[in-house]
Amino acid sequence: MMKLPIKISLRHWGKALGLDSEAETMTLLDPTGEPLGAVSWEAVIDFIQGYVKEARSHRAVRNYPRSRLAAKVRYLTGGHTHVDSVTCEIGGGGVFIETHLPPQLGTALALELVLPDDPTAPINAQGTVAWVRPREEHYVFFPGMGVQFTEISEEGRARLLTMVKALDHARQGS
Repeated sequence: MMKLPIKISLRHWGKALGLDSEAETMTLLDPTGEPLGAVSWEAVIDFIQGYVKEARSHRAVRNYPRSRLAAKVRYLTGGHTHVDSVTCEIGGGGVFIETHLPPQLGTALALELVLPDDPTAPINAQGTVAWVRPREEHYVFFPGMGVQFTEISEEGRARLLTMVKALDHARQGS
């Protein structure tokens, strides 16, 4: 792994970026070398390309809106381990799931989301771990993982988007 010290950014001075060309990941390391989080090169490239597109077209980087929501989620890893957890954010493109032991980047997951609009009708989807935050950051951000949907029914995605719109509408007080 190649380590690149952060020297110019005062807010992150002393930290380092670890680049792993085998796994194609970028890890943020604290001053002691402990990992603070990791992201795939694919996600970084998508972000950069989305930023360039946004600058050109004033569009958002994400393809679907998202909103904060604590909802029950169960996921199944490739090792056939069922894990019950909670989401922090949901959107039409994926979810952030709280967990102290996230699977590795790129891990395929089977998801079952239980939304408050109808707890008796969970949404089933497939996803891939796109990025991880292995521990809390400044007591604000929960440890966990961002999961990008790879398969979700149109009905499930529509239900998620309806929930996101309703949450955003309620938060704006409109």
